[in-house]
Amino acid sequence: MIPYAFALGLIIVTILGMPLFAVILAVAIFGFFYLQIDLSVIAIEIYRIADTPLLMALPLFTLAGYVMAESQTSQRLVRLTQVFLGWMPGGLAIVSLVACAIFTAFTGASGVTIVALGALLFPALTNASYGEKFSLGLVTTSGSLGLLLPQSVPLVLYGIIAQQLIIGAEIKMDDLFRAGILPGILMIILLVAWCLLAIRRNPIARTIFSAREAFAALKAAFWEIPLPLFILAGVYGGFLAISEAAAVAAIYVIVVEVFVYREIKLAQLPDIMRKAMVVCGGILLVIGVSLASTNFLIDAEIPMKLFILIQTYVENKYVFLILLNLLLLVLGAILDIFSALVIMVPLILPVAIGYGIDPIHLGIIFLANMQIGYFTPPVGMNLFIASYRFKLPVADIYRSTLPFMMVLLIALLVITYWPALSLLLLR
Repeated sequence: MIPYAFALGLIIVTILGMPLFAVILAVAIFGFFYLQIDLSVIAIEIYRIADTPLLMALPLFTLAGYVMAESQTSQRLVRLTQVFLGWMPGGLAIVSLVACAIFTAFTGASGVTIVALGALLFPALTNASYGEKFSLGLVTTSGSLGLLLPQSVPLVLYGIIAQQLIIGAEIKMDDLFRAGILPGILMIILLVAWCLLAIRRNPIARTIFSAREAFAALKAAFWEIPLPLFILAGVYGGFLAISEAAAVAAIYVIVVEVFVYREIKLAQLPDIMRKAMVVCGGILLVIGVSLASTNFLIDAEIPMKLFILIQTYVENKYVFLILLNLLLLVLGAILDIFSALVIMVPLILPVAIGYGIDPIHLGIIFLANMQIGYFTPPVGMNLFIASYRFKLPVADIYRSTLPFMMVLLIALLVITYWPALSLLLLR
């Protein structure tokens, strides 16, 4: 009777606005107390997260993303992609997709991409005779592209959580980065194909490639272009650990934006760092208490019981995967990606391994779902950000994203049922 009363009370205080970390911590405290286990294990679990080698990468990549978001990087990125892709059929639409994917990978924040690049791309698309509905859908859905690409903060977070769960098995961060490349490219290619199909009856004028403008765009972004190359070459070449690559990225971005471009003053850095660390600190706090909660779930054998229960009704791995996708799409619509990761991965990962699903492949499936969940009603975050940014009703934003959502759902099915797409580069 007591557990049910506790659960009911927890639901009520959650609805009333109790912070997520407090809810998770309450579950862990009550669970260990109910199992008559010393509550010091909670402090031990929170301390254990500090000993995770991947942990250092999280705040450093977050800081690099915040610094780039505060600078004029978005304008230089749009100009660069416009020069080299604008001459193609539907060139500006392709520019929007590629620029948003790269910017989201750098910043790790879908909403930041809509705010930073939306102001540039939406007017440019409508002025170039792309329809308003098409332009809205393109910019809103493109905001979440890039979560599967290297340097993505959610990928790093999944790696941290998975390493704590799979005892005796190491999940390498560079493997996760590799695994996300082809699925991320697949999503971009399918969206490009849809864009070309959508504008076929109303061809859009192309820009003319100009060597002079290309040189000027390259010169303007000269100091930012090497960043992804340094990270990829350093990590995949074996020269840098992921935490070292994150440190290089953070230092390089600060030096370039503060001392080379001088778009950020030294006096602004403390405030930018504060904003980045507040976000990162919140994530780390939730991770710490969720690991304690996970320890309780393992002691209570809840993942094993959940696996046995699911296996009673779902024997086929592929049926499990489609049910998993439906669950994650719903979660993506009501939770932000970081909350979904720390709450659901400890439950889902052991069950998925029981069905023979590779944990790295599961991570890509998870983030692909969350990427779509960003603009899935009722509370997909990007719908509200785009509504606020473009001063339009949420219903209009939602209707404009439907065709793009259908395309990404096709990509999700391919990613889910063709594991080789995610695991090919690992081999």
